Amino acid sequence: MLHVLYLIGVAAFAASGVLAAYRANMDPFGGLVLAFAASISGGTLRDTILNRQPVWTHDWVLLTLIICVGVGTMIYLRFWQLPHKSLLVVDAVGLSVVTVIGARAAIEAHVTPVAVIILAVLTGVAGEVIRDVLCGEFPPLLLREDVYAIAALAGACCYLALDHVGVGATPAAAVSAGVVFALRMGAVYLGVHLPRPQQLGGRKSPGDG
Repeated sequence: MLHVLYLIGVAAFAASGVLAAYRANMDPFGGLVLAFAASISGGTLRDTILNRQPVWTHDWVLLTLIICVGVGTMIYLRFWQLPHKSLLVVDAVGLSVVTVIGARAAIEAHVTPVAVIILAVLTGVAGEVIRDVLCGEFPPLLLREDVYAIAALAGACCYLALDHVGVGATPAAAVSAGVVFALRMGAVYLGVHLPRPQQLGGRKSPGDG
């Protein structure tokens, strides 16, 4: 079941890569590049830190899924208009699932609880950062005021807590992914943003009267 959830997250990130490429006016090759970058970067970074071979290097199903989702998304965009906020929705799905899968992988590697949280967040957000950089969008979404990494952090902590009290891997993943998705989409639709450093200090920026 966890592998199925992982495939769902990868597919969502692959679609988000193509949608981002579409908005950046890239060609189909650029769309496929972003599909792969968005979907495998987080897991590759996590596995590299854990000193093990990345999953995608020996999983042909995963690579086939990315290609099929990427091409399918391009075909959809060829004939139909891009739905409003579609990139944000599919990106939130990918973030939700991939974050908790990252937490599971870290727990199975027997790292410390803090490392589990860090690796889970990195797994969730790395693909988005690389996707945005390749699109020329700077700073990436992660480094702006949007509730993104915070949502992943909350989901990672939730999964770690549920695992600690003995909740099964699948229900823990479902609940934690739901937490990430709810926080991310709630912030999007309610317009919630994190405060900037100058707002935290209550100081006026240079040039203010």
